[in-house]
Amino acid sequence: MAEEIPKESGKGVRPSVLSLNIKERSALYAAYMPHLKRGGIFIPTNKPYRIGDEVFLLLSIPHDPNKIPVAGQVVWVSPANNQANKTVGVGVHFSDDESGQAARRRIEAMLGGLLQSARSTHTY
Repeated sequence: MAEEIPKESGKGVRPSVLSLNIKERSALYAAYMPHLKRGGIFIPTNKPYRIGDEVFLLLSIPHDPNKIPVAGQVVWVSPANNQANKTVGVGVHFSDDESGQAARRRIEAMLGGLLQSARSTHTY
């Protein structure tokens, strides 16, 4: 499950901040969403989100000591008790800025040939 980092109180709406630590390449494959134009990631969470919600991620991937900070937007919701019996959480489409491009490059470099696999994922 993703860890939600509390937001500071203040004026204006800020994106939710989530921290996700993926320790295995197979888990990264299951969470990555290459079918999205800018790439994206599935985040297991019980917190309710709606399509269009803005989020900010601190993402850790296997064999990379640096966290990947990336902004994005919720484009997929797997609610509790869904008919497909999928993991509860949200799919986040990476932003079109440098943080989103960097996240996609780093994840796709890590996954390499696995991206062509027919193995099921959290969203397929």
